[in-house]
Amino acid sequence: MLILGIETSCDETAASVVQDGKKILSNVILSQLVHQKYGGVVPELASREHIKSLVPVTQKALEDGEVSLDQLDGIAVTFGPGLVGSLLMGLTFAKSVAFSKNKSLIGVNHLEGHLFSNFLEHEKFSPPFICLIISGGHTLLVYVKDKGQYELLGQTLDDAAGEAFDKVASLLNLGYPGGPLLDKTAQAGDRNFVKFPRGMLKPAKGRSASGGEDNFNFSFSGLKTAVALYVQKLSEAEMHKHLGDICASFQEAAVDVLVEKSIKAAEKKNCKTIAMAGGVACNSRLREKMKERASVLGIDIFYPSPLLCTDNAAMIAAVGDFRLSKGEKSDFNLKAVPYLKL
Repeated sequence: MLILGIETSCDETAASVVQDGKKILSNVILSQLVHQKYGGVVPELASREHIKSLVPVTQKALEDGEVSLDQLDGIAVTFGPGLVGSLLMGLTFAKSVAFSKNKSLIGVNHLEGHLFSNFLEHEKFSPPFICLIISGGHTLLVYVKDKGQYELLGQTLDDAAGEAFDKVASLLNLGYPGGPLLDKTAQAGDRNFVKFPRGMLKPAKGRSASGGEDNFNFSFSGLKTAVALYVQKLSEAEMHKHLGDICASFQEAAVDVLVEKSIKAAEKKNCKTIAMAGGVACNSRLREKMKERASVLGIDIFYPSPLLCTDNAAMIAAVGDFRLSKGEKSDFNLKAVPYLKL
């Protein structure tokens, strides 16, 4: 099957053509630069940019894939979670194209898209596995028994991991988007310079390490606040001198929590595979430490290339192929669901 994927959940306008759920024929992503001067995504501006970009981005995806709209078997589009205005732009566009060409419409959960990203690149990758979905808007631990069969083990109770990275980067005046810049700055720093808190890493009082309903949940708000309070005490000269050390110390605290909870989840489910997905899966220290811890326990680690870690339409098309192959499709009353659950 040939599936056109459309992704507009936040500030990337993306379109991709995927064949048989595995072969990427094209993958076009346009990142919106308009948000840089604001230090974060402005929802209304994001919607406007999607309106301007959807047609040319989709045309480029079709050209790169050397296919026409008539050759498509279906059009897959993100309908949640995400910014409601951005979701509506992509959803309305996909509906219009599907209706005009009499093609199947498949609404896709953005989180399931991230989960499928590893299937696009790793031939030996298969369920069951633990998936750590980590991005600017989401932090989840999911047990994947099979494609389409998911058990949510834990999620963030406040800030997402990527949001914490971006906010701390902003606090340290590193620029936007902050996550990659913080990662780069941290590489020259001392990870043990400051002992920042590891939120929810230890079980609640009176509970065992393997029990408790919140055992696999996350919290990064306290870590972010700890960095802010520490920085307030520094002079400008001290801040400049120890910038790399502060970045490395913050990053180590965040990574410790992500790694340890993922490992514990794999042990609890007797699972020998952990997959990472989402923008934060690009973090160099996270990849390094996850592989270090997993190798001791004989656990395999998978993560996509950077292009498939960030928001993209190839992962949406891959889910669309899976759903359509099962006979599932959406009607044209499909609505955007900004807080859609996996």
